[in-house]
Amino acid sequence: MIKKIFITGAAGFIGSHLSEKLYENFKNARFVLYDKITYAANKNYLKKLLKKKNIIFVRDDILNFKSLQNNLINVDLAINVAAESHVDNSFGNSLIFTKTNTLGTHFFLEACRKKKVKKIIHVSTDEVYGENLAKPYKENQLLNPSNPYSASKAGADMMVNAYNKSYKMNIITVRANNIYGTRQYPEKLISKSIYSFISNEKMTVHGKGNNYRFYLSVNDFCEGIIQIILKGKSGQVYNIASENKFKVIEVIRIIAKYLNKDFKNNIKFVKDRPFNDKIYKINCNKIKSLNWSTKHNLEDDLPEICRWYKKNINYFKK
Repeated sequence: MIKKIFITGAAGFIGSHLSEKLYENFKNARFVLYDKITYAANKNYLKKLLKKKNIIFVRDDILNFKSLQNNLINVDLAINVAAESHVDNSFGNSLIFTKTNTLGTHFFLEACRKKKVKKIIHVSTDEVYGENLAKPYKENQLLNPSNPYSASKAGADMMVNAYNKSYKMNIITVRANNIYGTRQYPEKLISKSIYSFISNEKMTVHGKGNNYRFYLSVNDFCEGIIQIILKGKSGQVYNIASENKFKVIEVIRIIAKYLNKDFKNNIKFVKDRPFNDKIYKINCNKIKSLNWSTKHNLEDDLPEICRWYKKNINYFKK
């Protein structure tokens, strides 16, 4: 029985949605929502949850080991969502990615070990596998990251693997493809496109925008986490993937059309990233065996997402 849940990165895009989903499924548990509140997080996302008597918010850093230990006392389930996640930023200040994603995960794992946390879920990314032009990668694929962000996450995954083997801890790793939804800071493709068009700014496109990406609803992702909590096996890795595949330029075109923006006059092509993977493909048969499947698709979800950004644009005003 899960009586107490601890979540890092709880005030961010994924963390806030996941916190709500966890409360929906474990209403009688006590919750510790933990977040440093960086530029991409917002405590307002947790406003409804923080009205509940069994939920507390702790503003602190995943690199504060003492704070982690103090807040992991008697925790049954700990989920690590905290991360620096924007690939573009990792080409500039890569050290903060290593500190938060790799060292932060190590701090989190060690604090969980010392406080004897019963079950741990580590949220990673499909980018640790690297570019894939062949068959979708299964969870046992060797990691081959191609940028500082994915390398920092791969380092974290290796630390998780080491803790599983060395200390026989109950840790599960989750790797998902591009997650979309409301509350995402406007630096990723979908949120940035919506924000740019609403703000009458040109949307920048790296290279020609011909790279492919698979887009997974944050709601489907959170449901996947629930199934893993209930049915997942200790020490395993689970890919969570969508079959919604689009070229980058196609996504921008769809969003422009929905927002009644002239596509050609509202985009700006810029120099491509130093290395921009053409496509990531992951196999998710393993999580499907837990009775999980996607229920959402990007084009159906866009109207609601666009409405949310129009209503809450001031969250992101610079």
